Amino acid sequence: MRVAVYCGSAPGKSPVYAEAAIELGKALARKQYGVVYGGSTQGLMGKVADAALSEGGEVIGVMPRHLMDKEKLHTGLTELYIVDSMHARKKKMSDLSNAFVALPGGCGTMDEYFEAFTWAQIGLHKKPVILYNVNGFYDLLVQHFEKMKEEGFLREHQHHLFKVVETLEELLSYLDKVKESLEKK
Repeated sequence: MRVAVYCGSAPGKSPVYAEAAIELGKALARKQYGVVYGGSTQGLMGKVADAALSEGGEVIGVMPRHLMDKEKLHTGLTELYIVDSMHARKKKMSDLSNAFVALPGGCGTMDEYFEAFTWAQIGLHKKPVILYNVNGFYDLLVQHFEKMKEEGFLREHQHHLFKVVETLEELLSYLDKVKESLEKK
């Protein structure tokens, strides 16, 4: 099983975000869940990758050619794909993963998260897309999703696609259920 992790190429202002990224990377590796991410050494991205690698985990990076200098390419990964565009990055990460998790991040994180969510919403995949709400980072987004539902822009039968977890334990428990369902197929 592999998990795509979307997160910031910056560390954020609070150390709690880096701590969560490190804990997540280590926990995924300990469970032998591969990590698929953007391929950078910077910010939360680098923290997740280095933490998973420190535990002997599989870490696959997917880096668009035009970001190789800006995002500082990680050269110590299990596998690395250099692709031609952001769209190709998102598609490759989707193809390699069984689930998607968004840690805190900026516009790039949101772009990746929303594309994965939209693809699930329109039936292009049936993989879970999860917001890891570290330190309440996504509270306002969660409220906005509720508003979209209330106002009829998120259909009731699609609301189950919106998964939010508050703790690492909750996230890992959910991913374990995903793995179990994959093994039954």
